Amino acid sequence: MFKKLGLLPRLIIAIICGILIGKFLPQWCVGLLATFNGIFGNFLGFAIPLIILGFVAPGIADLGKGAGKLLGITVALAYGSTLLAGFFAYFVGTNIMPKFINFVANVAASNPEEHLLPPYFTIDMPPIMGVMTAILLAFILGIGMSAIEEKTLHNATVEFQKIVTMLVSYVIIPLLPIHVAGIFANMTFAGEVGRIMSVFGKVFLLVIASHITLLLVYFAVACAYGKKNFFQCLKNQIPGYVTALGTQSSAATIPVNVQCAERNGISKAVRDFVIPLCATIHLAGSTITITMCSIAVMMLHGVQFNFASMVGFIAMLGITMVAAPGVPGGAIMSALGVLQSMLGFSEAQLGLMIALYIAQDSFGTACNVSGDNAIAIVVDKIAARMERETATQKGKRTSREPQFAGK
Repeated sequence: MFKKLGLLPRLIIAIICGILIGKFLPQWCVGLLATFNGIFGNFLGFAIPLIILGFVAPGIADLGKGAGKLLGITVALAYGSTLLAGFFAYFVGTNIMPKFINFVANVAASNPEEHLLPPYFTIDMPPIMGVMTAILLAFILGIGMSAIEEKTLHNATVEFQKIVTMLVSYVIIPLLPIHVAGIFANMTFAGEVGRIMSVFGKVFLLVIASHITLLLVYFAVACAYGKKNFFQCLKNQIPGYVTALGTQSSAATIPVNVQCAERNGISKAVRDFVIPLCATIHLAGSTITITMCSIAVMMLHGVQFNFASMVGFIAMLGITMVAAPGVPGGAIMSALGVLQSMLGFSEAQLGLMIALYIAQDSFGTACNVSGDNAIAIVVDKIAARMERETATQKGKRTSREPQFAGK
């Protein structure tokens, strides 16, 4: 019965159970969960480099195969959109969140993790390499496989990706509710849960509002450039948005999103190329969520940060999520290494990030796939111009121009 529930309902149940355990059950119960969290946290630390290698390396290699110049334009637009989303989230978060998160008071306060119960014992699970080493190795392998176009190593990384996908889908994701329950039980026992829960809802609403604002801006710019009707394109996107809300999967929404692009008048060649590609590489909604939630978690724990420290984080975040596993919460699983290596997040902070992210995963996915169609409008306009220029050089009529029978 519990397995049939989606990940979000399971996490909500886990949070409630964790709060009840921390408030009403004996200390030894909280200690048991803290022990599980210690073991699971070490295993997660071991798995993070494997997740990075398993998804980023073949993901970058696959980007090297495609439609030449148009592929480069699409990738540049997708990555630029992801960066813009991250910076937008930073400025919104740093200007609005201080109004409901008392950052100054938290800086002066003692670290709340000092009051958490320690585990009864831990099992050391050192990762095979550091997070940054894994990122660099994934880049080198991915770019190298794309350049040499050999199949042996690429096939091996694809098979390794399948193994890591099974690890995420059948081990890490199913155990996340217990991990989150343990975190909230410990925070309740330490007297911290009230402050954190009061912030959760406000961050959630701010993230959703940011998603919608960014989509309106993207479609306004894309429709102005592509000479499309803004309101009609938004209306055409509704089925894709709703499908993403229900499935929490960009991949599962591809067929519906292609139909949305067709209604927007996007040519078949462009929509069949851009929509599936952007479903993998364009994660503007996920970037907004992770950036804004990371700022909230740092403010809650009194961690000092500034724009300079977040620039590298946002840039790296856009790259490491290029081939996020296609499961609910896949983007945050790919981002854990960057959160840990660049922002110094602890196990408890990573657990909070997972809970915050998955609480709005449906809306983040809906923002991702809707933004894909905004990019498709722009790419279609660029493709039409390139086709006209080529046809002009050859003295031929383009396939987009109407043909008339007779005079």
